[in-house]
Amino acid sequence: MTEPRWLDEKQARAWRGYRRMRALLDLQITRDLAADSGLSDADYDVLSNLSEASPHRLRLTELATTMLWSKSRLSHHLTRMQQRGLVDREECAGDARGSIIVLTGAGLRAIEEAAPHHVASVRRHMIDLLTDEEIAALDTLSHRVVTHLTAAP
Repeated sequence: MTEPRWLDEKQARAWRGYRRMRALLDLQITRDLAADSGLSDADYDVLSNLSEASPHRLRLTELATTMLWSKSRLSHHLTRMQQRGLVDREECAGDARGSIIVLTGAGLRAIEEAAPHHVASVRRHMIDLLTDEEIAALDTLSHRVVTHLTAAP
């Protein structure tokens, strides 16, 4: 085995800072979301993905892939959201085992009411703390890492 390429002091500090920031930011945004709208982070992710799809419906497999969740985990979460009237399921034509997840009127109202508060939280805890140059750098580096991680092996 080859010797690992250890991080230098500057790289290690940046990595630790990123990990701490990510944990604290996720925690704060999630807390704000729950307090402002009663939605969990997962609820918001499901509802926002469905609200952006046309016409407010997605195959379960596509939604699971987008959210980076297993179909089983997502299916269990959707059952709870369905019980709250936020989503519905429809059979998938031509695929007896597939299902289409549909945003209900209540789900659309929930995301429309939650989104302004969520965006305000994101602004308050991150975006408004950054300069335009820092936002541009964040855009560049985040997309570079995402491209790397989603590239076919």
